[in-house]
Amino acid sequence: MNLLAMIQPKKKEPDKESKGPDFWIETFNNVSRLYKFQADGRLSVKVVDESRPVIHKMVESFLNKFFPSGYPYSVSEGYLRYTQFRALQHLTSAALSVLSTQSLLFAAGLRPTPAQATAVSWILKDGMQHVGKLICSNMGARMDSEPKSWRILADVLYDLGTGLEVLSPLCPQLFLEMAGLGNFAKGMAVVAARATRLPIYSSFAKEGNLSDLFAKGEAISTLFNVVGLGVGIQLASTVCSSMQGKLLVGPLLSVLHIYSVAEEIRAAPVNTLNPQRTAMVVADFLKTGNVSSPADLRYREDLLFPERVIEDAGRVKVGRALRKVVKPSKFNELREMFPEEKFLISRGSKWTDMVLEHSATGEDALRGWLVAGYAAEMEKSGHGLSDVVLQEAYVKMDKLFPSFLSELKIKGWHTDRFLDGTGSRFAL
Repeated sequence: MNLLAMIQPKKKEPDKESKGPDFWIETFNNVSRLYKFQADGRLSVKVVDESRPVIHKMVESFLNKFFPSGYPYSVSEGYLRYTQFRALQHLTSAALSVLSTQSLLFAAGLRPTPAQATAVSWILKDGMQHVGKLICSNMGARMDSEPKSWRILADVLYDLGTGLEVLSPLCPQLFLEMAGLGNFAKGMAVVAARATRLPIYSSFAKEGNLSDLFAKGEAISTLFNVVGLGVGIQLASTVCSSMQGKLLVGPLLSVLHIYSVAEEIRAAPVNTLNPQRTAMVVADFLKTGNVSSPADLRYREDLLFPERVIEDAGRVKVGRALRKVVKPSKFNELREMFPEEKFLISRGSKWTDMVLEHSATGEDALRGWLVAGYAAEMEKSGHGLSDVVLQEAYVKMDKLFPSFLSELKIKGWHTDRFLDGTGSRFAL
């Protein structure tokens, strides 16, 4: 062979067109999935290996169906505890409803046939319940201000109504009165529970996912209502088939029900400003220089006496009628003390009254509260006359307020409104 021919470079054959794989397997969280392109170009996915324990699969499926997408990162702190006690609340409530319905039917001298049960339900619930709903609907502003307290009151009313229904067989001659009052209380409970639901859900929403939170919360409620009905039916046919059994089990279920509601509600970090939360924020700021978040305050709120006066925040009372706070001759004097502000402050021997203008926001309430708090601190230190102290307190507040407000917003507080319920305001 010619040496020249041997060393002559061979012509390079054109590259054949490389083809990518028709399928591949990906493994994530111990789950292997086969991805494959079909003849029509569509991508199909098939699980080929699932090595997770069955319990993990069940938990994941439950979370996907009953918790918001992205949980736990898409909700505020305390949502799991809120949901746990909400489930227990609905379970006990549904069980109680079965016992009360059974008692109502027996007290009316009826056997629990569907037609008769429907008649009793229409006469009592659609009658007296509507009256209770109408009366309670006038208290919406108070529910906005104190949704936690009203939510607990709703379930106390519900249990009161249920208790009257359970006891109705003991007084058959007063059947209509007891059953009517019971459904009247339950009607009020329904309105209060529904009206306070949105503020509670809103406190957990972190990523604009309020609708998802609401839907999943109602799914939890429905699930445990069904479970509770099953428990109630079992109790009604066994332990609670007699009145003695109902008198024993009913109070136990009611106590567990109210406890669940209280724990559920306390877990919610409500981030709107009302008198109590505003006073607590101001008190913490005056004592430590730090701004507390809604989650910091949730377990410190007084749900039984929300209108209590907090000494460390200047012992401020807000919302009293202007005529009870200020004499007409002194109104202009108080108004001229802070002419640019939307609040009036009148200091007394036991507490400080603050009255807001109709257009006042949460920021205005905070400014007035800080003035009262600083003034109380200065008076304890022996700083001269009341009017002079108020002026000095105002100067101090005005200097620190921008940084205070900025920190409030960072912590998640809504300062654009102040929810004082049915508190009195003034207009010029």
